[in-house]
Amino acid sequence: MQISARGDYAVRATLGLAAAYPALLSTQVIAEEQDMPRKFLEAVLADLRRAGIVRAQRGAEGGYTLARPPGEVTVGAVLRAAEGPLAGVRGRRPEETRYDGVAAHLPEFWVAVRAALRRVVDEVSLADLLDGRLPPHVRRLTTLPDAWEPR
Repeated sequence: MQISARGDYAVRATLGLAAAYPALLSTQVIAEEQDMPRKFLEAVLADLRRAGIVRAQRGAEGGYTLARPPGEVTVGAVLRAAEGPLAGVRGRRPEETRYDGVAAHLPEFWVAVRAALRRVVDEVSLADLLDGRLPPHVRRLTTLPDAWEPR
């Protein structure tokens, strides 16, 4: 799974909003705190607003806030809002793939890859990340011998 700058900024921005929840934060504050380009952040926040992850309030005292409490917003929801489906195979969903011959069972593998991703991103909320409370099965993944090694 490749996380683009858009996905990274979306998660970081929503973490900032989660830390301030229910207060409003301006794009300027978020951009400065997270060292992000403001214009790009505004586009990301617009995607998050359309997806119902954040809500915006206009005016001098305006800004953004999460649309729901941080414990109810998963990293997976934020990533999908910013990037689209989590796991795609050449632009299609894993269950839409079809192969003949030796690759006939590959769709099942692609679906398993997506399910593994979901077990992490859909089971970790913004509140979990803020508090450093990853679910035990997710925390265990970080302790595997090669988890921190690049490949």
